[in-house]
Amino acid sequence: MILTVTLNAALDVTYGVDSLRPRTSHRVGAVHRRAGGKGVNVARVLAGRGRAITVTGLVGGPTGALVREDLRAVRGLRDALVPVSGESRRTVTVVSGDDGDATVFNERGPQVSPSEWRAFAGRFAELVREASVVALCGSLPPGLPSDAYAQLVARAAETGVPTVLDTSGAPLLDALGARPDVVKPNAAELVSATGCEDAAAGAERLRGLGARSVVVSSGPGGLLAVTPGGRRRAVPPERLAGNPTGAGDACVAALAAGLADGAHWGDVLSDAVALSAAAVACPVAGDVDAATYERFRTTVTVEDLHAPQPH
Repeated sequence: MILTVTLNAALDVTYGVDSLRPRTSHRVGAVHRRAGGKGVNVARVLAGRGRAITVTGLVGGPTGALVREDLRAVRGLRDALVPVSGESRRTVTVVSGDDGDATVFNERGPQVSPSEWRAFAGRFAELVREASVVALCGSLPPGLPSDAYAQLVARAAETGVPTVLDTSGAPLLDALGARPDVVKPNAAELVSATGCEDAAAGAERLRGLGARSVVVSSGPGGLLAVTPGGRRRAVPPERLAGNPTGAGDACVAALAAGLADGAHWGDVLSDAVALSAAAVACPVAGDVDAATYERFRTTVTVEDLHAPQPH
């Protein structure tokens, strides 16, 4: 079982418009509403690939009820979300049809009390004992300590369960000392966290702070992995137009599955690029296009760069 953690779960609303233009009104075409937040999207991708998945995190209010209702329809997904008194957030993504670009509006999320956080930590301690891998994803809602992910990574490590961490800012930096197994920043998050414009140097800095392996995503530029076994770059064969908002979550899904299977890093990265591309081809985060995945998975270029750096 792969356990995904979404501490700031959301109801994702996606609007499709012909063209997004500031300071004017728009006629909305397709509208999609579904349970979201990064960890939920990761879980949806994995469940679609036949994995046994448990989703945990924090939800509350009528919006939280809609999140849970939507998750009940996903085959292979077990809901272990923990209730809070505040209202879960909504996110709004506007996808422009003329260029495929996505504009995202993220609410902050509910205020979480110390007692609610303790209740979640206790539930997590139970769930992690059943897991083969834990994926911890997304922002923290107000009220949680910035070392919340550090606490969860440390608990998973005590249980012998590897972790994949996808967050940014202080929660990312605070978690590194707990030694997550894989950290997946995008290029902008890496620069923000390290000040390094060079992705390899930034990844090495995160490893120096405690991350065992770092996978940096750079959109159509593919992935750079810096691991104890060396550096590798994985590049897609072509650039796709579409909605990129779910690509990072599909990448995390592939990393978690590869970690669970003990797969070779080259195979993991190839699968991660292919799944990311397959997510771009879909209108909403959490879905992947099977035909795109099959086309990409044998055509991704994976290059070994050079020997590992000691840490």
